[in-house]
This record gives sequence, C-alpha cells and structure tokens, in this order.
Amino acid sequence: MVRRFQLALVQVSLNGTPDENLTKCLDWVRTAAEEGGQVICLPELYSSFYFCQKETTEYFKFAEPLYGPSFMAFSNLAKELGVVIVVPFFEKRTEGLYHNSAYVIDADGSEAGLYRKMHIPDDPCFYEKFYFTPGDLGFKAIPTRFGKIGTLICWDQWFPEGARITALSGANVLIYPTAIGWHPHEKEEYGPKQHDSWMTIQRSHAIANGTFVAAVNRVGFEQPEPEQAGLEFWGSSFICGPQGEIIVQASEDQEEILIAEVDLDQTAEVRQNWPFLRDRRIDAYGNILKLYHDDATP
Repeated sequence: MVRRFQLALVQVSLNGTPDENLTKCLDWVRTAAEEGGQVICLPELYSSFYFCQKETTEYFKFAEPLYGPSFMAFSNLAKELGVVIVVPFFEKRTEGLYHNSAYVIDADGSEAGLYRKMHIPDDPCFYEKFYFTPGDLGFKAIPTRFGKIGTLICWDQWFPEGARITALSGANVLIYPTAIGWHPHEKEEYGPKQHDSWMTIQRSHAIANGTFVAAVNRVGFEQPEPEQAGLEFWGSSFICGPQGEIIVQASEDQEEILIAEVDLDQTAEVRQNWPFLRDRRIDAYGNILKLYHDDATP
C-alpha cells in the first residue's frame, strides 16, 4: 500500500457552458498533475453554473448519463497522466431520476468507484431536492492506485455519521467537493458565522476520525437569472490533517490549486495517541438509528 500521496484540489470559477467548463477543468487538472498532484479533485457539479438556485425543468439539460462526456474525457486524461481524478457531475440515471454524483477515476483510466450524494438540501437558492434523489450506494472508501478515497459531496459535510462510516470503511482521506457561498443579503450579518461553521464541522470530522479531510469549493458570483439574488461562492478550499490542523487553505475569491501530502504514518500516530475509534461504545449507539426520541424532554 502507498503510505504517502499528494492530494490536489482545483478551486475554480464555473460560470461557463458545459463545453467551456470541461475544457477549462481538463487544463486545470493537467496543471495540478504537473505540480505534483496524484489524487486531484474538482468542485461539485463542475460542468455548469450552480443551477439549483432556481427550480426549472430547463436545467435538467445539464445532466449526463453514466460514462458520458465527463467520464470519457477525464478517463483519458487520468490514464495519460497516471493520476486519480475525482469528477463531480450531474448524473441522469433515467428520465425523471437524477443524482448529484462523483466518479473516482483511477490512474489507469478505469472507474475506481462512483458516489451519489446522500444528503440533499432544500434551502433558498439551494433547491437541490427538485433536481436530485438521494444516493443509494451508501458511504464507502474507494480503492485507487494511491489509496482509499472517501468521497462525499457538499451537504454531506455537515453530517458526522457519513464521515464516520466512510472513515470506518478505511478511507485515507475524506474529500468533499463543494458548491457553497453567501446569499448577498445575508453576508454582512451571518457570513462570518456561516463560514466559520463550515470550517469547524469539517475539521471536527478530521479530529473525530483521525484522518485527513479536504474540501474543494468554487469561486465567483453566479446569478443564472436576472431576477435572482445570486450566490457569492466563498472558495476557501482547504486540506487539514488528522488533528484538524489546516495544512493549506485557498483564498475566498481566486482560482488556484492546493496541494498537500496525505501521510498514512501520521494518521496511524494520531490514532494511536487519540484512540477515539478504540473507545467507541458501539453497544450503546442503537438510538442513533431513530430520527428523534419522541420521549425526550423539551
């Protein structure tokens, strides 16, 4: 097993058409590989602007079937460069059934695995339940040439259960392709707290599971329709170590590549000294499977 590999996150603006975004992201992935990236990840729904700001059947045109243009293009590139690429895309499973998904393409161009977003939000400007059905493949660690990749997507990052199960499946790193930003009218009042909460919850997954965590976001202001307020994506992509320490972090508004080493020896050392996995009381956790305890005191 490879004990160390270089993880690269590609933080970019994605306001272009699907063809433009594909060409752009192929170029950025190539650059990330030239800079040493061995496992390279793009932001959520890389091929289009973030269309979930509005509910309209018009935007289903952005979906593509499995092994369509995105897979073919990045499969060829992964094989050429000898790198693993995580490609988040809008999956059309059949008419009327769509997922927010991510390929993990291995370094030989083959499909190492597929992940379908499990938690689907429904908030103002994040109307994802209109477009996506929840994933049915569960949480898993996907074996690749450079290690086991745990891929979750955006809203999944707020749920400790998904992080825990993926870590227990043997993931060497939890990667969260993301599309998150500020509502313009909320930024001044709530922006700092929202951003800090986003960082804190993901760093907590690293600490609780003794593993590396990475989040890759888009940047730029996106306003698909004139009548919409739009979203200001806050970038801030980062990679943190198994004690929650920030190793590298991007700006809030610039396109850039982040690279950091994932070191399994560091993971082992941290888990030996902070043995949270050892001390779990799995015999006492049955109630976590309940949606709510109705007899709980208000």
